[in-house]
Order: sequence, then C-alpha cells, then structure tokens
Amino acid sequence: MLERGILCILIGAAVLIAPNFLQSPTWREMIGGAYIVGWFALVLGIALVVVDLVQRAKAKGR
Repeated sequence: MLERGILCILIGAAVLIAPNFLQSPTWREMIGGAYIVGWFALVLGIALVVVDLVQRAKAKGR
C-alpha cells in the first residue's frame, strides 16, 4: 500500500503544480481545472501511506 500511496502523492502534486510550468494556455486551463482531482489524489496518497505505516507499527509491536 505504501507504493500506491507514494504514487498518488506524486500524481496529486503533479496535477497541482503543472499549471505553473505549462506554456500552452489550453493545457494550462485543462490541467488547472482538475485541481480538485489533484487535491483528492494528494489526500488519498497521504492516507494510504499513514495506514501502511500504522499497520507496520502494529505488526512490529506484536
């Protein structure tokens, strides 16, 4: 689950940061309009990483 979380974080960050670096106005508007998806991917990725770390800590404690 850690790998999926990291990938979601990367995708979310890319969607949120990409409009600042794109030159084409069409691409900038298209990617900029997906900021909600970017935030969702970022939050989901963080949640997946936290769940994985908690599960590893529980398994290590047993």
